[in-house]
Amino acid sequence: MKSETTQRPKPHLKNGYWQRLWSDIWKEWDLYLLLVPGILFILLFKYTPMYGITIAFKDFNIFTGFADSPWVGWKHFEKLFTSPDFALVFKNTVIISLLKIIILFPLPIIVALMLNEMRKMIFKRTIQTIIYLPHFLSWVIVSGLFIDLLSTNGGLVNKLLVSLHMEPIAFFLDNSVFRSVLVTSAGWKETGWSTIVYLAAFSTIDPVLYEAAKIDGAGKWKQLWHITLPGIAPIIILMFILRLGSILEAGTEQILVMYNPVVYKVSDVIGTYVYRQGLGNQDYSFTTAVGLFEAVISFTLVIVGNSLSKKYLQRGIW
Repeated sequence: MKSETTQRPKPHLKNGYWQRLWSDIWKEWDLYLLLVPGILFILLFKYTPMYGITIAFKDFNIFTGFADSPWVGWKHFEKLFTSPDFALVFKNTVIISLLKIIILFPLPIIVALMLNEMRKMIFKRTIQTIIYLPHFLSWVIVSGLFIDLLSTNGGLVNKLLVSLHMEPIAFFLDNSVFRSVLVTSAGWKETGWSTIVYLAAFSTIDPVLYEAAKIDGAGKWKQLWHITLPGIAPIIILMFILRLGSILEAGTEQILVMYNPVVYKVSDVIGTYVYRQGLGNQDYSFTTAVGLFEAVISFTLVIVGNSLSKKYLQRGIW
């Protein structure tokens, strides 16, 4: 005899999306209330200033204001793409950023791996504190330190070169070496601080994997290549994609306090160019066009980098 099975009718969803959303908000109103300051901050300081983008399409006059300044369309962008100065600035920006990515991006990973292998906490914490400290110094102080260190008039490095019967080097006046000063000073200041992200990522790796690897006879190098690096790979990819998005920000604050007219040829980047044109020549419309161009390129690089990462590595930011 066949047993009759009765199916319970599925409840009809009477509430729509917005009703369910408001119901959830009402249940957790105190948690949603904590979001309000952050949302207001983003709206006020991130979205509201976007109205200023319209300056790029106007002949903006500070006395007539936004509304009364005449529209000129793509005039400033045409000037941008035909300007020989901007071609050099764009080239310098890309070169300096690529140098920093190629040389400096792996350094925090290497330092974090070395710190992770230290077993005595007192030494580990002491080294961490020492390498974190430069991050909290302003670029003005860091610039002064490197100027004193690399000066041709009593600088420690040039004293050493002279003692070795070598010619002193004008690090801040020589176009062939100034970029190396930018990369070195940036690495000294930020490498230690950047290790924090990777040290935090190590804590997400299951210690059982290392124990199993030891039982199987895997040494430190094999554990590094087959457990540690794959374990922090998502963080490495995330940081690399974010770094791609800022490739046109080659370190404006750093360069502003370190460069001089002698080395403009190799160090004038988009940020410093905008600073000089915008505040020096008061050409606000043109510099806004330059900034908008930089933002569009950066946004595109993030999208492309994330798409390539998802396609070939099956990992991405979203």
